[in-house]
Formats: sequence, structure tokens, C-alpha cells
Amino acid sequence: MSENRTNDARVNPRAKRGAQGARAHALAVLAVRGRALAVALLPAAAAVVLLAGGAMGRLSGGSWDVARWVVTGFALVVLGTAAVVGTVIARAGPAVSPTVALTEKSAPDLHRMVRDLADRLEVPVPSAIALTPDCDSWLEDRSHPTAQSISGGRPGTGRGRSIRSRREADAPVLVIGSPFLWWMRVAELRALLAPVIAGTGPSAHPDIAASRRFVRGLDAAVAVSSRAGIGPLRRVAYGFIGWVARLLLRSCRGHAAEMERGVAAAASDRAQAVDYGLRIVAQEQVGLAYAGWDRLLTRVALPAWRMGRWPSRLDAGVVSALTELSRRDRLAEGFTSRLGERPACDLLEEPGAVDAATSLLAARLFHGGPAETGPDWSPVDWQQYPEEVVDRKWRTEAARLHRVLDQLGVRRTAGAGAGPDATGDAGAPGEPGEPGDPTLARVLDHLAADDTEALAAAVTAEVAREEAAAPPRVPGGALEGEELWDTGAIPLFPLQPPRTGRDLLADHVTAMVCCAAVDTAGAAPGLDWLDGPALLVGGERRADLGGHVMSLVEDGDGEPLRGWLTAVGVRAEKPVRLV
Repeated sequence: MSENRTNDARVNPRAKRGAQGARAHALAVLAVRGRALAVALLPAAAAVVLLAGGAMGRLSGGSWDVARWVVTGFALVVLGTAAVVGTVIARAGPAVSPTVALTEKSAPDLHRMVRDLADRLEVPVPSAIALTPDCDSWLEDRSHPTAQSISGGRPGTGRGRSIRSRREADAPVLVIGSPFLWWMRVAELRALLAPVIAGTGPSAHPDIAASRRFVRGLDAAVAVSSRAGIGPLRRVAYGFIGWVARLLLRSCRGHAAEMERGVAAAASDRAQAVDYGLRIVAQEQVGLAYAGWDRLLTRVALPAWRMGRWPSRLDAGVVSALTELSRRDRLAEGFTSRLGERPACDLLEEPGAVDAATSLLAARLFHGGPAETGPDWSPVDWQQYPEEVVDRKWRTEAARLHRVLDQLGVRRTAGAGAGPDATGDAGAPGEPGEPGDPTLARVLDHLAADDTEALAAAVTAEVAREEAAAPPRVPGGALEGEELWDTGAIPLFPLQPPRTGRDLLADHVTAMVCCAAVDTAGAAPGLDWLDGPALLVGGERRADLGGHVMSLVEDGDGEPLRGWLTAVGVRAEKPVRLV
């Protein structure tokens, strides 16, 4: 093994050059800190010279005495100010990424693989492993005392610990994108993590570590100085501290960026000797995983989140979404054959529990849902999704559409079937309907005869009113490190795609059509892994509905949709069940 390591180092001099460049820029960052310290000490040095000269009788009397006291007083003010600024920079807690911790007990095989990689690369082992609901992986330094207290500390953080244990505790945390564990195979994940883990080597260098702590402290101080809700006196003090921190950040920004580039280049070059061929395949899977994950969140998870339900198996769902994407996309042919190999989630002891934890974290980060399950915020399995999310979404939107039509004074016509009974179920076909029954015909007639724009504006206003009247989406509960985010807003990464008034109206009309198809034509709600809620007719997804609805909404042309309804067997004059 030692011979192989020596050969790897000999044939890879670029790793050494990258590390040397990173250390050079780290020294430049520390030089900025040194110059700032020198500026703060300069008045004190002048005061010492004047005081020493007066004590020796050489700089005494007249203007010298006045200068001595003025300079000494100014030096004390500067030293006090510098001490306050330095204390804030040193104690300000840097932002900590919200993650789900993976202890060695919950993922022994994964920890073993990471240790083997670190040993092969001759770098320190990451101090911990955590998952993030995103398609990315990185090293995160959590050696700051506040970060350690939030995450519960790590072994060896007590007083009197050995140098080795202190270095292990101060090593960065390996953060892995949770979709990678479910989509990638074990060998692919190992190849993907190799250059990331190789970054613990440069991170252990004292100059690089010190420069990173300095830059993170400046960044945290800027965040602290920007906090709202403080008094005028503290606002002035924090404003000065923020100005100093920003000035220092501007002075070292270029060197800090070049240092990180050097560290990344050195880590990448160092990892070339480990599974280099598989790294190319793994990088291809990263792009595919990102595409599937984005579609799953925006098309599938977001509708459920908006209804107070959070899918509890998002990571398992991404496998289904990517498998479907592979089936549809000619460029992805052959990817499904990988599913016969061992998935990386097998490295976990309880994949289901980990998936549920990351799914709840994703809902918190991307939508702002509560940190804990409650009456209005409950998990939903994929088997329950069509009935408990899709059907409910359609009927909620259909009910909103009819409320808006009522507000606009649109007359309700009698249906050919009975209205909902006391239990909410539609009556038997052929019975007389009530004049107040909600029917699809009412919607179609209005859109074909009147302004579409007015109805779209009214629907948009109704949605805005409901969202404003809804209770806050974050009633309580905290995530790991939430105190250190310094954002003041949840969600951190909202998934709110822009929707025009016509888009909202088209969604509501589509929902009304789907309700009518379910109630009168034997259709069923379904789930498409890439497009979200789907209408199933005869067990097959009907993807041609959207174009006919847009013809009605945008052009007032209802004939294509009426022809579709006839072909499917939907009775537009019959009432539908709403919520």
C-alpha cells in the first residue's frame, strides 16, 4: 500500500502545485489580517514611544505632554474598538447548512467506505457525515464552538484532548446529497466522493485552516451586523463592525477565491488515482439526478406541500422519476440497466427512516413547512398520493373556481344529475339536479361567452386572499443549526415557479375537468413521476388534456375540449363533488 501511495504522489505533481498555490493565497489572506492588526496597534506603538520618551526626560514639557495624552487616549479608544470588532468576528457563528446527521451506528458501511477512501488518499477522515436534500456534496467546517454546540459536539472535543483527537474533531463534515444515495450505485458514489474527501488534506493545513476561519468570521460578522430588531445604539455599533468586516472581505476576497480554487484542484488531482474511470460515469449520473430531483420537487412534492402533506419517501421517489426519465429520453438509454447493481442506500441501516428525515427537511427548506408532524402537516406515502393529494387538489381548485364564478354573478344552471347529498356523494344518474349544483358546463359556457381575463384576475385574487389568510407555515420547531442561519426567513430556497393569471385559471379549469371525468366517466386520479398529478382513463394517463384547456382559456375556443369530453365520456351537465 505504501508503495502504491508513493507512486501516486510521484505521477501526480499537479496536486502538489495546487496545494502550494492554495497555501500561497492563504498566506495572502492572513497578511490582510496582519495588516489590519498592525493598523490597530499603530496608535498604541506611537503612545508607547511618547510615554517612554517622557519617562526618560527626552520628550517632555509643553506640546509633548499634550501630544502624549492625546495619542495615549486615542490609542486606548482604537485598541478597545479593535478588541470589540475582533471579539465579534471571532465569536460570530458561521452559517451551518441544515442537514440530517448520519451516525456510524445508522450507516456503518458508509462510514467504513469514507474511512477507506481517506486512508487511500492519505488525508484526514471527515469528522462526521450528514445528508442534504440536494444534488451536491461538499465539506463543511463546523469546528466553530457554536456550530459544535448546535450539532451536539463530536468525540474528543473536551478539555485536555490529544492533538490527534483535536484534529479529528476539527476535520470538516462530509455533506452528501441524499438523491445520490438512492440513485447512484455504491461504486459510483465512491468515485464521486473521492475528490470531495481528498479536500480534507488541504483543509488540515494550518495556514489554509486559519485563513478560512478568518474569512468565515468576517462573513458571519457581516450577517450579525445586518440583524434587524436592535436598538439605535447597537445599530450604530454593529454598523461600524459590519463596515470593517466588509472592508476586510473586499481586501481578501480575491485571494480567498484563488485559495479555494487551488484546494479544489489539488483535491481533484489527488483523487485521480482512485476510481478515475467511474468518476466520469458518476458525473453523468449527477446531471441526470439533478434533472429528476428538480422535476420531483416542483411537479410532485410542491402540490402536496401546499395542501399540508409532505411525501415521506422523496429519495425513493427520485428513483422512480429518473427511471421514467430514462425510459422517455433517448439520451438516457441504458441507465435503467444500472438498477440491477447495489444501490448506495444499502450502505444505510434504515434507509426508510433516513428518507423520511430528509424528506421532512426538504419540505422545510423548499416550502417552509413545520419541523414536526401535526394535524395540518402530515406525511403521505406514494400509494396514498393520488387519493389524498391529487383528488383533493382537483376538488379544492374546482370549488375555488365556482366560488369565484359566484362572486362574479355567473348564474348556476340545473344539472342533469342529482347534487351532492348529505355525505358529499353525487346522487344517482337521471335524478333532477339542484340549480346550485356545480357543473363543468357552467365553466365551459362562461369561458366561451365572456372575458377570460376577468376570470383569471378574479382567480388570482382569490388565491392571494386565501394565502394571506392562511396561518404561518412555520408554527415552531428548529432544525440543526437553525440559530446560525442568520436569514430571518423560512423557506431558505422557495420553490415557487412564476404563475400568471392565465396559468392559474388553466390549472383550475383542468381540475374541474378532472373532477367531472372522475365523477361521471369512471376516470381516476394518478401520479406521473415527472409531471405530478395525472388523470387516468382506462388505466392510461391522458396527457392531451392541457392543450385543449389552453385553447379554451386563451382563445375562448371550447370545441376541442368538448370533443375531448365526448370521446372520454364526460358528462359536462352533471354535478361534481367538491370539498
